[in-house]
Parts: sequence; C-alpha cells; structure tokens
Amino acid sequence: MRRISFFLFGLASLSAASPAPRAAEAQSPPPDPRARNLWFDVATVVTPDISARNAARVATRIRQLGVGRILYGSDTPDKDHLTPRKGWAAFHDLLPLTEAELRTIANNAPPYGR
Repeated sequence: MRRISFFLFGLASLSAASPAPRAAEAQSPPPDPRARNLWFDVATVVTPDISARNAARVATRIRQLGVGRILYGSDTPDKDHLTPRKGWAAFHDLLPLTEAELRTIANNAPPYGR
C-alpha cells in the first residue's frame, strides 16, 4: 500500500459555509491517525463581504479540523482575488478566531516547507 505523504484540500471544498448539524459544531471528533497528512488551505474562503454567520461557520470548521492543519494561502492576486495583504486582513479581522489561533495559522508551514 502506498502512503500519501502530503495532501492539501481547499477549505471551501468541505462546504465550510454550508449548514452543519449542531452536534458537529459542538465538538470535534477525535483525531484520526489516517488523516495526519491532510492539510487545508483557506485561500479565498474569507472575503470582505462574508456574513457574520458564515464567518462563524468557517471558524467552527477550522477548529474541527484543528488550527495546526490550516494553511493560509493567498492565491494569485488578480481581478478575482484579494491581494495577499487584503486577504489576510479579511481573514484576521472577520473570523471569530482568537489571536493564538490566528498566530498558529500564520506560522503553519506544510511538511515540504520545513
């Protein structure tokens, strides 16, 4: 059996803004050792027009996945994306995450970047 050493998902692919059952929002499942190499990119998930409700859902999903597995990605700044500085400002200012959680995400590096 081949092992995947690293796999990156876009957080938006997990429907972070879709309604989640209240039980799922209340607690995270225990870590699954088979998922230890899964990382999640939050590029373009948060924009200045995100609603408070969806921002709370994104924060919940990030906590469910574990802030240590979240990578902030800026994507390519073009007409459809924010510049990296504006994207991080939206992510930082609009998500109800603690400063410690934001600092962890800001300092996370994928395995190949260490």
